[in-house]
Amino acid sequence: MSSLSRRRVLFGGAAVGAGALLTACTSNDTSNNAQVNTNSGNDNAQPGQKVVIGFSAPAADHGWIGAITNNAKAQAGEYSDVELKLTEAGADAATQRAAISTLIAEKPSIIVMLPYDGKELNAAGIQAMQAGIPVVNLDRAFPSPNAYRLQIKGDNYGMGLAAGTYIGQQLKAKGVSSPVIGEIAGIDSLELTQERSQGFKTALASFGFKVANRRAADFTVNGGQQAATDLLQALPQMDALWNHDDDQGVGVLAAIDQANRSEFFMVGGAGSKAAIDAIAKDDGVLKATVTYSPSMASSAISLARLIAQGKGMSDLVELQVPKEIMLSSETITKENAAQYSKLGF
Repeated sequence: MSSLSRRRVLFGGAAVGAGALLTACTSNDTSNNAQVNTNSGNDNAQPGQKVVIGFSAPAADHGWIGAITNNAKAQAGEYSDVELKLTEAGADAATQRAAISTLIAEKPSIIVMLPYDGKELNAAGIQAMQAGIPVVNLDRAFPSPNAYRLQIKGDNYGMGLAAGTYIGQQLKAKGVSSPVIGEIAGIDSLELTQERSQGFKTALASFGFKVANRRAADFTVNGGQQAATDLLQALPQMDALWNHDDDQGVGVLAAIDQANRSEFFMVGGAGSKAAIDAIAKDDGVLKATVTYSPSMASSAISLARLIAQGKGMSDLVELQVPKEIMLSSETITKENAAQYSKLGF
């Protein structure tokens, strides 16, 4: 799947490939010949200038969002020079906008924000940036580059590509020429859901396949169960199913069990611990999941600290943290489940 996994880093508007970018950071001291020293060790991990990181994420209505906040807290706790100021964001965009306005008035060094909706919170990002407070935008992208200093997110389009490619390869290997493929998406109004579906559609098309029936859920167990119930009724026979999110996948699997269906295989999304364990056990329809790890919140805290302290990253010669980082989406199967188990949420 590596050919479809993407990791992109932007310096200004130029995109370049990146390897292990979130490794040890250096102080970017220069030598007498004016070359940037990128091999001086993990100097940036040492205590430095005190920074206050404001953090805002939607209410934890499912495990992935909860893991985002928990990872941010844990990572902040690794640094003696970081104070994390958590802000209750509530369950909708309006509540989070109000919380961000209050946070801006408190003048933290930098803000890390997972917006309820990137488009609806774009103005809040711009407000912070105009107040001189850098913003690290996490997961749900702001449409305006003026709304953030750094954007770090998973590869939603790449998730769809990975899921569609795995399904296509498995069906081709089984000699299925005209498969019936189902799709259970997340919240359709979110750009990330649209990107996942587009990537899935593109990958399937490369095999000459298409989605027979698609239902949107809401990233919750109940929503997943209802969407799956409706889809299973619409498709009395199915060859493969992609469910965008492993949290709502708990409900999807419950609906499958209730319907006593097992003629198809299923691919999940995000990489929950429960999904990885089920894949390793290999006694049900769930055969793979494609990653969208909440570990990005840990990376966001580390990078926010560097930005606030005016530092760069060890594996790069540039003096500043990049403008955008996109993490790759990997495919977890029975063969590599043990390797990924420790990253499950």
